[in-house]
Amino acid sequence: MGFWTLIEGLLLFANAFAILNEDRFLGPRGWTLAEIQGGRRNTLKGQIIGLIHACHFLRLPLILFNIIIIMVKLFSG
Repeated sequence: MGFWTLIEGLLLFANAFAILNEDRFLGPRGWTLAEIQGGRRNTLKGQIIGLIHACHFLRLPLILFNIIIIMVKLFSG
């Protein structure tokens, strides 16, 4: 497994987090940002919820990074 494969895997992982809908998917399971308000931010669940919301917040850079990766793949093969 090379570095390029690792970057592609992380990009796919970030894309998966970015498309999760809070109202339809995360809310009924108790994975909302309101759930971790207070002292529960340091738990594993709190860290994962924070990561999901960071991916939601950084959608525009994620889109740009996807475009760059697609262009590199088109030109390099």
